Amino acid sequence: MREALLGGRVQLRPWQAGDLDALVEHANDAAVSRGLGTRFPYPYTRADGEAFLGGQVLDLRAPVFALVIDGRAGGGIGVTQGLAERRYGASLGYWLGQRHWGQGIMTAVVGAYVPWVMDTLELARLSAQVMARNPASARVLLKNGFVEEGTERQSVFKDGQLHDMRCFAHIRTWLQSA
Repeated sequence: MREALLGGRVQLRPWQAGDLDALVEHANDAAVSRGLGTRFPYPYTRADGEAFLGGQVLDLRAPVFALVIDGRAGGGIGVTQGLAERRYGASLGYWLGQRHWGQGIMTAVVGAYVPWVMDTLELARLSAQVMARNPASARVLLKNGFVEEGTERQSVFKDGQLHDMRCFAHIRTWLQSA
């Protein structure tokens, strides 16, 4: 996928070794890390970025892309597909550097990425979980047709405390339900 969005200002493309400096610059931000899982640490070091770009954190052969904003990597989006009986489902994850917040970038990216990845991987369900303290991320999902399915209470331990996770899903009914 090499989608150009927002008048060409934003592109989606595979991560590249040359993205390391921009990745570390945007990822080494407590405000960004606060809404993400522990595999996205803070502080985010050069070694963390090298491990990510080396495929040691996520399988970068999967549809995992850099958000290139004004020519530099400034965020990411990807899915982890289920296996065996869960192969028609996947979990969506994304992040955006703080300097790009509030500009509609992630809403546009999710809006382009979701139909593409669902078609490409033949998904019937795409789920996403958002920390309850991250309402902006929840709005991105709701604006893109995700439905809130509930809350997993005290399901994530991060920064020394338990957090609730809001659960969302985007469903396609191309498969016959049992």
